Order: sequence, then structure tokens, then C-alpha cells
Amino acid sequence: MKKLSPTSCSRRAFIAGGAAAFTILPRHVLGVAGTVGPNSKTTLACIGMGGQGTQNLEAFLQFDEIQVVAVCDINRESDGYLATNWSLGKESRVCGREPARRFADKHYAAQTASGQYKGCRAYVDYRELLEKEDADAVMIATPDHSHAVIALEVLRRRKHLYCEKPLAWSVEETRRITEAVREAGVATQLGNHGQASTEARVTRELIAAGAIGPVREVQVIFGTRFWRHSLYEAIPTETIPVPEGFDWNLWLGPVPERPYHPDYHPWHWRNWWDFGTGLLGDLGCHMMSTVFKALNLGHPVSVEASSTKLNPATYPLGVMARFEFPARGDMPPVTISWYDGGLKPPRPAELEPGRSHSGVIYIGDNGKIMGHRLIPEKKMREFGKAPQLFPRSPGHYKEFVDACRGGPAPGSNFVDHSGILSEVCMLGNVAVRAQKKLLWDGPNMRVTNEPSANALLKRQYREGWGI
Repeated sequence: MKKLSPTSCSRRAFIAGGAAAFTILPRHVLGVAGTVGPNSKTTLACIGMGGQGTQNLEAFLQFDEIQVVAVCDINRESDGYLATNWSLGKESRVCGREPARRFADKHYAAQTASGQYKGCRAYVDYRELLEKEDADAVMIATPDHSHAVIALEVLRRRKHLYCEKPLAWSVEETRRITEAVREAGVATQLGNHGQASTEARVTRELIAAGAIGPVREVQVIFGTRFWRHSLYEAIPTETIPVPEGFDWNLWLGPVPERPYHPDYHPWHWRNWWDFGTGLLGDLGCHMMSTVFKALNLGHPVSVEASSTKLNPATYPLGVMARFEFPARGDMPPVTISWYDGGLKPPRPAELEPGRSHSGVIYIGDNGKIMGHRLIPEKKMREFGKAPQLFPRSPGHYKEFVDACRGGPAPGSNFVDHSGILSEVCMLGNVAVRAQKKLLWDGPNMRVTNEPSANALLKRQYREGWGI
């Protein structure tokens, strides 16, 4: 394994803030009843310092309870990453392990009397980081194809885990991670931030109050991808020099070797089946999270999909998928229909002219909800406010921070919610590639009517990169 000496000084330090000092303690130093002592920090290592990873780093640095002790990325430093604040546009920004390390050190330096701090290490290889750093928690924001190999190693070490969505690249990987969390007994959170919103809870409360009656269908509609389409339909064969400071071999990880190409990284890896999971993988975990909670969903009994032109290398320009779920208690069977790439179902008759037809639409026996409001808006005004049933979240990141310190399980923890959510999204991708209706035995992780599709539930790993 290639080694890169980490930069900076030891992660153990005292941070002086005025007259107070806070000790960074190893993860085994706990307070009463398994909680972290009030004067200690929860240490965090961040793996994957691209656009989303940098955004996560900036968020976690705002918590006094957290001490970021290390960052890791196969790229030293370059531009072309999506801006972390999408509201300001999609202009590119500089990311990588060195910008992340400098950002963390600058943040902590501002809290010291001397205005100096060099306590955050930078690594190129996550394996070296995990070997040398005894952090309490780890954040993963690498491309989808490497989530599982990193996450499973983190969980073997029984560290708390925050992972970007989807949880993993395949159905099998997702199931393996969820099982590993049960064994490790650590705090986990998926990076689907909308699950913590007030709107998500209002939607659930409207459905629980019977505002539209029993729900039998849900339409989930997303437009075209917000990154450019791939210019290729097969693996590029050009020989292009690997950028300086970029470890292409480590970036490939479990994926078979191929030449470097800028159409893979940064950002556009989501187009490729070998690296990403397309819009269904990326946005499905966002848009279907509230659907799963509101309707108490688990495994579907079937899934089918169709798409625009299909090729073996890249996610199609447009996908339609249909998941059928059985009855749950007093809730009837329900179908979730997914649309992306500009494909849409017929416009609801209740939707007023001029309103955008997109997002999540719940179709009940007595009406419809789009987003978190009844349609038409007149019906929402007449119904009023549903009784509050669910406590409001302190914030998506705060849920994870609190859980690491002995608090309640986060709303998108892998065992109770985001494991099955990610798994179903990955199953949708299996149906896209199979182009057939698949009957699904969820508990046994098996397609029952099309044996050949079972090969798509997992991946072949490059030598030395298995899970």
C-alpha cells in the first residue's frame, strides 16, 4: 500500500479559548451511562473532501462538541468541484485534502489566543488514517463506489459513522453495512438532510390525520440532472495524464483498472454505473425518505423500470421506476412511481395553473398532497393545520452529534431508516439495468422470478478491495 506521511502535528491538543481549555480525549473516555463527558470533545475524521465533503466539514466545525482531527482525500488540491452553497450557483470551487486541512486549522486558530493552530492531519489513504487516528466518529463523502469498503472498515473499528447518500453502491453492500451497524452498536446518519426538516414532519402529520384518506400511490418527480450528461456511452480509452497530486489508483478503489479521464472526476462520476448510482441513487434517498416514514414502508414486493436509451456504461438520460409495497397494518398496498430526466406522469387535475408539477405527490382516496401541502391550495386553507405528532429536529447534523455523545438515534440512522431506503433505491437501479419486472424477496435479498438479475445485486471487486 502506498504511504503518504500525514501533515501537521499530533491530534491530541489543548485548545485555549479565553481562560478555558478543552481536552481532546480518546473515544473510550466516557461519562455517566455511556455518554461523553461534558468537558471532552467528540473527535471526528473526514474522508472525501470534495464539494459535499467540504460542506460537511464546514458544518461540523460549527459544533463546540466536535473536534476535527484529520481529513483525507486522494486529491491534494484542485478546482472544478461544485460550490458547496448551491443557492449561490453551481460555480466551481477548489477542494481536496490540503484546502480542507487549512480550513480546519484556520477555524481552530481563530479560537486560540495566539491565533495559530496546526492540529488537523491530512491523509491520502483512508486506511492509513484509520490505522493512525483513534477518532470517535468518521464522515464519508467519497463517490458512491467506495462507500462500502470504507464504511465497513470504520464499523469494524466501532466508530460512529456519518455517510453521504446513497449508503452504498449496491443492494448487497447496503445490506452488509446495515448488519454491521447492528453489530457495532454505534451512531449513524445518512446525508439526506431533508429528513430533519419541519416540512417532512408536517407531511407525515397530514397523512396521519387522514387529510387525504388512505394513500395508494405516490409519484416522485425530479427533472434533469444538475450535472452535465456524460459525453461517452462506453469507457473512454484516451490516454490523458493524471493530474498532479491525484492518486488515480486509490480513487478507483474497488473498480477494475482503466485509464484516468476527466469525465469521471470531479463530480461527473455520478453518470457512470461503475462509480455512481445516477439520479435514483443520489436523489431517491432525499425524495423518498418522508414517503418511507409517512407510510411505514419496508421491502417492496416488486420493482420494474424503463428508461431512455440504455447502455452498459452510463445511467440513462431519463428513468421511470415503479415499486409495489404490500399492505402494512391498516394501510393499504401502495405504489411508488419514480420519474427523472424530464419524464413525468400526467399533471394532477387539482394543481392550479402556473404551479410547477414536480416533487412528491401523495395520492389518497380523498385527495392529494404535493410536497407538504394539500392541493389545490384552497383545500389546504380549509383543512388547516394537522395536530403535531412528531417532535421537531434540532438539525440534521446536530442529530448525529448528539447521538455520538449518547443522545437518541438520528432520524436517518442506518438500522431504522436509511439502510432500507438506500437498498430500495439500489434495487430500482437493478430493475433499470434488467429492464424487466422483478419480484423481490426482501428478507432473503433475492429476485425470485429472474435469477440472472441477482448478479446485479452485487459487484465484482478489484483484487485487494473486497468487502
